[in-house]
Amino acid sequence: MVIPTWDRTLPTLISCIDSMLRALGGAPPYALTDNEKTVTIDRVAGVAVRHPQIVAAGRHYGLQVHTCVPFDLESKGGSEATVRIAKADLVPTAANLRSEYGSFAELRGACAIFCQRVNNRAHRETGKAPSSMLDIERKRLHQLPEAPHTLALGESRQVLRDQTVRFGSVRYSTPSGLIGSEAWVRADGDELVVVVDLSTLPVRPDWKQGPAGLAEVARHPLSMPGRPVIDLSHYPDPPQDMDGSPRPPKPKPVNEHEKAFLELGPGAKSWLIEASAAGTTRIRVKMAAVVELAALVSVAEVDIALGLAATAGRFDEGDLMSNVQHRRHGARSWTPAAAGRCCPQ
Repeated sequence: MVIPTWDRTLPTLISCIDSMLRALGGAPPYALTDNEKTVTIDRVAGVAVRHPQIVAAGRHYGLQVHTCVPFDLESKGGSEATVRIAKADLVPTAANLRSEYGSFAELRGACAIFCQRVNNRAHRETGKAPSSMLDIERKRLHQLPEAPHTLALGESRQVLRDQTVRFGSVRYSTPSGLIGSEAWVRADGDELVVVVDLSTLPVRPDWKQGPAGLAEVARHPLSMPGRPVIDLSHYPDPPQDMDGSPRPPKPKPVNEHEKAFLELGPGAKSWLIEASAAGTTRIRVKMAAVVELAALVSVAEVDIALGLAATAGRFDEGDLMSNVQHRRHGARSWTPAAAGRCCPQ
């Protein structure tokens, strides 16, 4: 298993352990890890002293956390080999010809694909795929608790309807698909970390990739009250552009007459948007007349004429028919002129 993380802090380590165990479907008697300060806080006479929160987390999941012996290949080599193999395929280098990742979600997806490919491939020594061997070993694993270990994950919050969580009287955004779910927030230096248990979500979000369990879904710089921190990438279809200017509306038919008009093509949608913005009267009557005209002439011709009328801002009774007749008489190329302006012939 390969799980990308922003840091190597204790809460991140616990969330990775939770995700790993839930992907395995149970807990083994012990877990072997390197001698990091998040696991080993001291060494007395060569004996590693465990971090008390790691001990509590291991007790919660029903396993013991062991650390490898320094400079011992039999124990330390096993904990480092996986990292070396994963880096060779996933870290952008000239060797694997991988370019930079566009986002952290893209890296998470690449790790999930890597794990699926490796775990479903026959091992050179055993001749069996790791996924098939896991099905056998899973019978010997301990059952996992339903709730994740949250001792070091921070404070519990609910994701509000605007996709934000509140911490210190400040709103911080979260990715879509988490509204109403429980999240844990904590301050990590000058940043706020948001963690969610993906296995409890009723619907799988579009961005969710990799194993279920605890996962970091957002990280923001800490802010002050009155200054919410909003990541625009968490709102893939906002009503405004990045510069704050409003986006054009998206027509959605609510009856058969509107549906028949909008099905004429993109020109019909543009005509409706521009005509509405220009304050055109009797729009429904004109839309019905356009549908009748399309049945007599051609849907493609009428849609093109609607697009030209929208560009020129011409929405009077006879403007559309004038455009259609102009094109039907062989004049295929012309420059639309806005209403009230002259266009040189």
